[in-house]
Amino acid sequence: MPTDRSPNSTSDVFEKSVKAYLNGLSYLFTASQNGFSALSRYTSEFLIPYMLATNYFKDVEFKKMGVTGIQDTIEDYTGLGRFNLDLTNRAIVGAVQAFGEYFRHESEKTAEAVADVFLSGNTDNLENLINRKKDLLDLLAHRYPEAIEAIEPEYGFHFDQDGTVKVAETDRFVLYQVLPTDPKEEVRKTGKPILILPPYVLGANILAFLPGDDRSYTHSFANQGIPTYIRVLKDIQTSEALQVMTPEDDARDTRIFCEAIRERQAKPITLNGYCQGGYSALCNLLSGELDDLVDAFITCVAPMDGTRSEGLSGFLADLPRRFNDLEYGSKTLPNGNTVADGKLMGWVYKLKSIEDESPIAVFYRDLMMFARQKGSDFKISKTAAALNYWLNNERNDLPMEITKMSFTSYNTPISDDGTLPITLFNRKLNLHRLAEKKIPWLICYGLHDNLVEPPTALAPLDHIEAEVSAFPKGHVAIATSWSNPNSACALHTRFGEENYRGPVRFQLDLEDAMGQAEAPKQAQKKAAKKRAAKTTKKSAPKVAKKSLTEAAKKSLTVSAKKRSTKAAKKPAAKPVKNSLKQVAQKSMTASAKKRSTKAAKKGSARVAPQKKG
Repeated sequence: MPTDRSPNSTSDVFEKSVKAYLNGLSYLFTASQNGFSALSRYTSEFLIPYMLATNYFKDVEFKKMGVTGIQDTIEDYTGLGRFNLDLTNRAIVGAVQAFGEYFRHESEKTAEAVADVFLSGNTDNLENLINRKKDLLDLLAHRYPEAIEAIEPEYGFHFDQDGTVKVAETDRFVLYQVLPTDPKEEVRKTGKPILILPPYVLGANILAFLPGDDRSYTHSFANQGIPTYIRVLKDIQTSEALQVMTPEDDARDTRIFCEAIRERQAKPITLNGYCQGGYSALCNLLSGELDDLVDAFITCVAPMDGTRSEGLSGFLADLPRRFNDLEYGSKTLPNGNTVADGKLMGWVYKLKSIEDESPIAVFYRDLMMFARQKGSDFKISKTAAALNYWLNNERNDLPMEITKMSFTSYNTPISDDGTLPITLFNRKLNLHRLAEKKIPWLICYGLHDNLVEPPTALAPLDHIEAEVSAFPKGHVAIATSWSNPNSACALHTRFGEENYRGPVRFQLDLEDAMGQAEAPKQAQKKAAKKRAAKTTKKSAPKVAKKSLTEAAKKSLTVSAKKRSTKAAKKPAAKPVKNSLKQVAQKSMTASAKKRSTKAAKKGSARVAPQKKG
């Protein structure tokens, strides 16, 4: 068939090409604006903690002026310059790699669209591609931040609503019982209770990630009927007692809460610490403050020996010694108390992994997350929104003494005999005490955790025995991905080739073992109650008769007393009765005399005639 080369056809092609060109320019302009806006947001999130760090650094260095020698200062600043240069190089390499990954993903589609333009004059594919990129960048600049803020009602704990019960409170913490979200499940009154200690910096809400979607670490226990309790920090900005808290205060408050739980449940408690909460829980146990209250222990991604952390420990080792000081990360509150800046602490973790956490790297990582979806109807998952909400909003300031405890654990290793580098109540804390107390310990860690690497979490195994469960993915996967009861590594199941036990499965098995151990005792108690009941039934009638006899005797005694009392009140009655008796006797005597006199007269009358004859 001959090709239509009429003027009208040529005009239509030209008009269509111009329209496509103009649309493409419009899309590119909009995409550029959205891209710049999105990248600016990522950059500002990174630079705000940087500005805080700069101010803290300036204040501390002003204090050190004139105290440190010039030569030492030059050496320290030279080392700091090399350190910053290394960070910059790593950030650039990470950004280039992230861009390269995105480019490889999009290059095939771009090449096909450009080829259509040059080979067939078809501009539709190119126009659609540019339009898709425009929508993608609009999503990253506007829709995604809006979705992150909108997830707040579904994310984390909401203690002002139903689902939790306030149990106890100190000046620093509040203890809540977490109730099941499953309406078919009830908390077992005879269940073994568990007390969860969340991380200080990351907060408690990450352990209630999305309860409504069955993705909550804490609710994974409660939804199995386990009495589940969680210790929550008060607001450090308004709680002065929390601002100056010491590790000893932590131990004392934990004991108070364990006593409150023991009073409610009447059973020993399983102590469960997540991340930094795991290290605090270990110290509390080893101090002896929780003796006779806690009989089992679970830790999840907890840094037990920070010196084994290749990332953070190596990061601190490369930093000149002068600047490896908590003073550079502390701030003074209006009341004069000093605390560690939580935002800056989180930023330090970003610096440690600067290849993946620089603004450009994060920008392209999120861009890739949506670019993998087909079409232009991009879906924002609740998981992504909730994770970013947590990263943006959950960074708590820390008491300085608690920060020092963590700082020491990352700079001083556990000793060869199993003694931790810190003390509580002037007591040494040795890992072997757990074995002496026969406390079972489950250590859960992430196989790909780049925050608390496996060697850091598993350090105690060099000194004592403990059960281990290795979970795929990273630091918060146990709380987010695997807390889903339908996931491959659900917390209430055994999983993997090694048949690992999840923390909920561990707790349920402990409860079953406790029930089996208590069964004979319960049977003996029931039998004793039955025997006592039978004995009571047999002896009850005799006791009743005896009690009735005694009651009758008492009644007769009381009646006699009453009669004697009445007689005593009427003394004239007896003489009257006596005189009546005397009168009756005299009357009877007089009557007898009369009868004898009459008889005598009659006898004499009978005798008289005889005398006459």
